[in-house]
Amino acid sequence: MSVAIRLRREGAKNRPYYRIVVADSRSRREGPFIEQIGTYDPLIAGRNWEIDLEKADSWVGKGAKPSKTVGNIMKWARQGAASAES
Repeated sequence: MSVAIRLRREGAKNRPYYRIVVADSRSRREGPFIEQIGTYDPLIAGRNWEIDLEKADSWVGKGAKPSKTVGNIMKWARQGAASAES
């Protein structure tokens, strides 16, 4: 079974809101998922995402592949955590 970390679309028409989920890569976008690890709201300016990096890193360590957008969100979260520690 191939596992992907990707966005699951929620929200109303013309008002998207996404959940960052771990799902079987063969399932459809709004289909069943294994675990929710964060959120992303593209219509909010500034920091419009939240992600549990420990869970994401755990799934990547098990072989899950993040989508491009989720990979970028993980990168932003790591940069934000590094600047908060400084």
